[in-house]
Formats: sequence, C-alpha cells, structure tokens
Amino acid sequence: MKNIYLLIVFASFILLGCKTTSTASFVSYETECLGVELDGSQTLRAWGEGRNKADAVEQAEKNAVRDVIFKGIRAGKADCNMRPLITEVNAQEKYEEYFNRFFMDNGEYRKYVSSEDEKNHSKEHQKNYVGAKYGVTVRVLRAELKSRLKNDGVLQ
Repeated sequence: MKNIYLLIVFASFILLGCKTTSTASFVSYETECLGVELDGSQTLRAWGEGRNKADAVEQAEKNAVRDVIFKGIRAGKADCNMRPLITEVNAQEKYEEYFNRFFMDNGEYRKYVSSEDEKNHSKEHQKNYVGAKYGVTVRVLRAELKSRLKNDGVLQ
C-alpha cells in the first residue's frame, strides 16, 4: 500500500514538472486594418522579412499592396474593405508577368503605398542570425490602385 502512495506522489511530481510555460507573446504577422481614410485609402499594419531593415520594410510594403489586391484585409478593424480588388481565380498566375514587373524592387507598387501615417518608433522588429522582420504602418491608396488595374486591363 505504501508503494502505491509513493508511486502516485512520484507520478504527480513528474506530471507537474513537465508543464511548459512560454513567456513569448503571440504576434500575428497577418496584414491588419488600422483604419480607412475618407479618400478610400486604407491604413494597414503589414510585416516583411529581409536581410536588413530596408529590405524588410520594402517587403512589408509589397505585402500590404499584394494583400489589398489578392486577399482583402480581414484582420484588425472591420472598417477596411475585406474584398480583394481582384476576385478572379488564379489571377496572380494568369497575369504573372505583369505583377512581377509591378512588384519588382522600387517598382510601380510604390506609387500606391506611403508611410505618412507612421509614427516615430512605431516599427516593430525581430532580428535573428538570418535577417530581420519588421512590422510597419502604411497607407495603401486603394482607389488609385483599382483605377490603375482597370486601365492596365487586369481588372474588369
């Protein structure tokens, strides 16, 4: 009987000792809506990865514009238009050459994104031995982007 009690006590210590705790906070790397301006532009929080800060910030801007075009913005405030600009299935693959040029480094996408809503020291970042990940606040000019895609024949 004594052995059973010892076994139960020993097993409970083992089970309690195996409990894992995490001090890391959860960060969503999904583009999220922070608000909508009266001109139809959307203020977003987007994330990007790169070798350094400049590459990561540029990738975050590309991700914000890409999400507005292809995915729609679902996270954050409900103010943002959840529908993507292009709802055609496989449009990114169909117009691959167009979008490769559009999203190249310092490409045309830069005309439709600005960082004027960003506050000082509002960039969130994480660094590791491979590179950096930054979260930035950007404004995407949705109406102008929609007009450009219509004029270029990508959006009907």
